[in-house]
This record gives sequence, structure tokens and C-alpha cells, in this order.
Amino acid sequence: MATSTSTSHYQIPTKCILSQEQVTEWESSQTYETVFGFIERLNESVVGVKLTDPCEMSESVKEVIGVLDDVEQIAKDTPPVSNSASRFGNPAFRDFYDKVSEASTSLHKNITGVPEEAIPELSVYFSESWGNRTRIDYGSGMELNFLCWVICLEKLGVLKQSDDRSVVIKVFWRYIQVMRTLQQMYWLEPAGSHGVWGLDDYHFLPFVFGSAQLRGHKHLRPKSIHDADMLEMFAKDYMYIACISFINSIKTASLRWHSPMLDDISSVRTWDKVNSGMLKMYRGEVLGKLPVIQHFYFGSFLPFTGTPIAENGTGVVHHDGHVHVQSTWGDCCGIKIPAVFGAALAEKDDAERKPTALNVPGLRPVPFD
Repeated sequence: MATSTSTSHYQIPTKCILSQEQVTEWESSQTYETVFGFIERLNESVVGVKLTDPCEMSESVKEVIGVLDDVEQIAKDTPPVSNSASRFGNPAFRDFYDKVSEASTSLHKNITGVPEEAIPELSVYFSESWGNRTRIDYGSGMELNFLCWVICLEKLGVLKQSDDRSVVIKVFWRYIQVMRTLQQMYWLEPAGSHGVWGLDDYHFLPFVFGSAQLRGHKHLRPKSIHDADMLEMFAKDYMYIACISFINSIKTASLRWHSPMLDDISSVRTWDKVNSGMLKMYRGEVLGKLPVIQHFYFGSFLPFTGTPIAENGTGVVHHDGHVHVQSTWGDCCGIKIPAVFGAALAEKDDAERKPTALNVPGLRPVPFD
């Protein structure tokens, strides 16, 4: 198990956290500070910045975006299969996942400065960024894997701190766009069993960075998310607004019914308070939650320095290709939740049910009232 962040040697990342005691060790570790410190730094880099603002991109940033474009192309070349009997994830996702994993070495070679010997370690974070192959689901833990992949690229010197703004509004936002494509194509299920009690069925970080973008805005207020005209006008400029617009496009009724947490947050007076609250919530609901962080991968770039626990220890069980503590199984992956896209198209005939890479023909909002 790695005990430093030295990149003079590399190792295949593994999962090391299986108990609440280890979560406590993780929260006081240097690796935790590295991850959360990176999020805070990116957050500050986009305060008051629009997605549409001019942004200088380094060659490395352009190459990383090119890799994300390639992933989306793999998805376009791997259409969903007929899955009329199920409202759950489309099995074609597994083919997509395998193709991305197989292409990972060549994709990383397209990024200047990535040592070939580091690719196996990078590939674990990269492959897990797109969802879980077994369960065909996606959640904040997979989003965290993408963030860790970016952190590794910075540790290799591929990305620099001067790239922070473009990493958020170009790289990370491109990743979100690719993920929306995958979610719609393959009906990825929301990971875990939190339902409407999360910010979004799939994502968390766009609300962190998106609220930072809106800090100090002269006209938009948190309550503006209830104004359809404001959403239409500003969705192209701000991640937060774009995410609300996306949710509204696939769900009916008000946020109070299908997204009560976002509805509650809209009553906060300033974006500064929303942003600071989002960072605190990310600490508690993602980095500090055993059902999420037990799936975190540790390697040479992001080492685990806590107490190791053998997988065959007391109270540890195996499920869906991973291990977890028995008492947390239900919160982790015990309840399958159909993707909203599957529910929306459940009554369509097979010909109409097949989504394309960029849209879902016949998609209609899902009634929650």
C-alpha cells in the first residue's frame, strides 16, 4: 500500500476503506486534503466566470478534451440494444465500458506527458468515471473518479494550476455533457438509494462549481431557478442553471416534489452562502459517507495511509463485484432505481424506445404528482 504521493513508481489503485473507523482516518489524511483542496481551488477559479466567457486553453487541456470527445464517439458507435422488457439500464453500456477500457492505453497516449508506465494506474480512475459496469449505474462516486483522474494528470505535470479555469468550464463541463449522453443512451440508473433526497439523480460537482460561477451575480438569485425565462436565458452560461434546466426537461411537477433539496436551497439569500453550503455538503455527503467512499480507489498518486482491513474480515460481504460492510449494503447498492429515461419511455413501442447518442426520440417528462 502506497504511503506517499511519489510518482517514481506506480501501482494499480485498489479500494481500501471498509469501515467507519477507516473513514475517520481518511478524513484526517493528506490524500483527503489533496482531493478537497483541489475542489476548493477549482471552485475559486470560476467565481463570476461564465461557461461562454473566453478561456485560454493549454495544449494539454485541448488534448484531454479530445480524449473526452473520443469517449463520446465510442458511445455513438455502441448504440443501445432493444431492452423493451426493462426500465433499468441498457446492457449495451457494458459493451461501451469494455471498449473504453480497451482503448484506455491508446487514449492516454494522446495526452502529451503521460508516461506509459503510469497508464494502468490512470486507467482505473478513467474507466470508473463512466459508471459501474455490473450495475449499469452512475453517481457521485463515479464523478469523483473523474476528478481523481484529473488530479493524477496534474501530479504528472500534464495539467498545471494555471489550467484551473479551463479545467472547470471546458474539461469538466465537457465530461458532464458526455455523461448526459451516456445517461440518456443507456438509461444509467442512479447509484445508491437516495432518490429525491440528493441534489440530482447523478451529479454533485456541477452544483458546487455552478454556484461559484454565480457568486456576486447582479441579477440572478438562488430563487431565480423557479423562473422559466431566467433558466432559458442563462442555462448556456452557468452549470447550476443548466443542471436545473436539464432536470426540468425530464421531470414534471415542481422541484418541491422531485428535487426538494434543490427547492430548499433556492430559499437561501445569496450564491455565496449556497456555494459555501455546497462545499460543506460535499464533504459530508460524498467524501465523508462510507457507502460512497468505500468505492474510492487508492494508488501511488492518491495513497491510503490508514489501517488496512482484510476483505475476508468479520462483517465484510461481497456483492455486485465489490466488497462492503454488511450494515451499509442497502445504502450502497441494495435497491435498484430505474433511470428516469426508462420510466419516461416505458409505454413507447420498441421502435420509439431506442435512443440515439444525442437525443431520445419520444422523450416526455415523467409525472411525479
